[in-house]
Amino acid sequence: MSRIPICFRLILLGAFALGVGASSQPAQAQALTKVRIGKPQAATFPFVPVEVGIATGIFKKHGIEAESIDFAGGPRVQQAITANALDIAIGSGPEMAFTLKGVPEIGIAAMADAPYAIVLAVLKDGPKSVSELKGKTVSVSSTGSLTDWLGQILSRQQGWGIDGIKRAPLGTTAAQTAALKTRQIDGMIVEANGGYRLEEDGSGRVLVQFGDLMKVFHVYLLYARRAFAEQNPDGVRAFLAAWFETVTYMNEHRAETIDIMRRTADVSQFIATRDYDAMIGMFNRTGRFNADALKVVSRSFVEMGMLPSEPDISALITEKYLPAVK
Repeated sequence: MSRIPICFRLILLGAFALGVGASSQPAQAQALTKVRIGKPQAATFPFVPVEVGIATGIFKKHGIEAESIDFAGGPRVQQAITANALDIAIGSGPEMAFTLKGVPEIGIAAMADAPYAIVLAVLKDGPKSVSELKGKTVSVSSTGSLTDWLGQILSRQQGWGIDGIKRAPLGTTAAQTAALKTRQIDGMIVEANGGYRLEEDGSGRVLVQFGDLMKVFHVYLLYARRAFAEQNPDGVRAFLAAWFETVTYMNEHRAETIDIMRRTADVSQFIATRDYDAMIGMFNRTGRFNADALKVVSRSFVEMGMLPSEPDISALITEKYLPAVK
């Protein structure tokens, strides 16, 4: 029998237990993969899964320490990817053309399909139907942007050619809203929140929800910086698994998602609720790419003036990091 006093043995055991606990904590911390996620804007519902995944702990559950970073528009997200300042980016489908211009990224998932996140809003006493927009002026963010292209699509669908609706590039949503309220323009093509705020203050309404007009499309994709994906493929897989679990959570937890949106995006209950009800259905639940949607995206490269001809888009995307279909 050992001659070490029982009390001393208990002290040794306690010290050992503390040592194990102390050493396991750094190990757990090291197990988390840091992922810097770039979003084109703050306070926009299509990008809220990042905040929901962080707030609910879903990212950490999958071993991801997610950092959410907001930018003033998609081009700045692309610049950040190029500067190695991001690991994962949210971008529009047409922004895939930047890959052919040297941005070191690859599309890893179809994030959202029909463009419900974009609307055409008018004043309360403005045009009552799209047919009244012929020859009218609507604002877009910039020439060659996604909003500009959607304005062309809308005009073409009415049989007026691409210039049946005049498009004025006015920059930010705030600038476009000011121009609309002072009646310098007849409508504005903006992110949905811009239209919903007009509904909230009673000054305007949403005339067109572009998701109702274009069902086959990939309005947003998830992109990975190529070096990050090559060096940490399991990290990309873990991120995507967490992302799609978060989208499932959002579909099943309406009240909780609205509350997270309200708090993290600093928007009103009205806006958060309107966002959820109008846009929750836009999220792709598997991340799989649709061949017909990719054809529309490829065509948009040319129609937006980003490329002279349609490329082989298969080299710009991959499905190898996606969770297995259940």
